[in-house]
Amino acid sequence: MINKFLNIFKIADLRKKLLFTAGMVLIYRLGGVIPIPGINTSAMRDYMDTESIRNSILGLYDMFAGGLFSQASIFALGIMPYISASIIISLLTGISEYFKNLKNQGEIGRKKITQYTRYGTVLLATVQGYGVSVGLENSGTVVTDPGFYFKLTTVITLVAGTIFLMWLGEQITQRGIGNGISLIIFSGIVAEIPRALASTFELGRTGAL
Repeated sequence: MINKFLNIFKIADLRKKLLFTAGMVLIYRLGGVIPIPGINTSAMRDYMDTESIRNSILGLYDMFAGGLFSQASIFALGIMPYISASIIISLLTGISEYFKNLKNQGEIGRKKITQYTRYGTVLLATVQGYGVSVGLENSGTVVTDPGFYFKLTTVITLVAGTIFLMWLGEQITQRGIGNGISLIIFSGIVAEIPRALASTFELGRTGAL
């Protein structure tokens, strides 16, 4: 089994794709440690570690974002705005004559649909980014200097982070192995497994679980 796995690296093209995919995923995880400007990261971690937040929809969102939301990372929105935009476009393809015609136009129509998905991603990320900025300001001491400037920089930072992840996923799909968007989501969830296990063991040790 090990020999079969090692044989993969003997094929130059496959080796190049594997290394490229691993490099892109590594960039994603390294970029996740960069915080949003104006955030007290320790206060953010304490806020996200409260039981009411951890067990809420926000905690679930943080899991899909690979724990980057609780770190107030520039990638805090993750790739979810792109997923939402893709779902909306898919629904429109089923009910809108315009999108149905685009779908039937082959490669040209597919490129237009992809472009609309990107526009939708930017729009959704902007709305969500503003919501996050308002939520952070209302979370006690998480924001060091609340106000218009913080909201503006947060929205720009989060939208830019989502666009970068969208581009990263597309690069993996085109030049790496597998579906790039799915790999980004998967790597984020896998990265959260050790912390989730540690929390479970701690709850069991204290008798809470």
